[in-house]
Amino acid sequence: MKKTAIITGASRGIGKACALELAKQFDYLVINSFAHPEDLEQTKQEIEQLGKTCLAISGDIGDYAFAEQFIKQATDTFPNIDLLVNNAGISYVGLLTDMTIHDWNHIINTNLTSVFNCCNRIIPHMVHRKSGHIINISSMWGISGASCEVAYSATKGGINAFTKALAKELAPSNIRVNALACGAIDTQMNACFNEEERTALCDDIPACRFGTASEIAQMISQLYQTPFYLTGEVIKIDGGYL
Repeated sequence: MKKTAIITGASRGIGKACALELAKQFDYLVINSFAHPEDLEQTKQEIEQLGKTCLAISGDIGDYAFAEQFIKQATDTFPNIDLLVNNAGISYVGLLTDMTIHDWNHIINTNLTSVFNCCNRIIPHMVHRKSGHIINISSMWGISGASCEVAYSATKGGINAFTKALAKELAPSNIRVNALACGAIDTQMNACFNEEERTALCDDIPACRFGTASEIAQMISQLYQTPFYLTGEVIKIDGGYL
């Protein structure tokens, strides 16, 4: 039977690398991005060059109405959804007291509410089939917290708790839920660091470097292939940082 994967935030970085990696084992891919529609179209073209079918839909996955339509279009086109990768996310670096309520709501909606939105709409389809896997992209800061990234840390800590609780809820329906707590990954999200800051962070990482988007993508692919009994886990991939 042909398999389908959904990846949010797939225009760049981890999401794009994930989509291209999963194209090696999935027949159909549904990808989403909000801020970079041209890059999303480029990702789609690269997937199709691999001989796979791709549906690309631009829009704000943190908005429930859009997410509902996004999942409906995905399930109407490809009825059997085997994997959902909740990757969409943004960062905010700065003092909590400098944040506006708009900043707070924006990062909460993009990073955390988006996970609820997609899971809420895809779970009925997976329960009906008694099959499926949800992988949430989290961060090591969701475990330890990071100074000047309070809101970001809160969203990722929420994803970690969400993952563990939902895994218990869905295990009787033969559906797995796991998360990857990523370390410092060399993507555009971390372009805010200058060379001195990057060097200082690398000095604190036992692996002595930033991770790559392709390493995370490979881990997602391998996690999907692990036995069913591996569920409810928040797996660190951070070069030994924590």
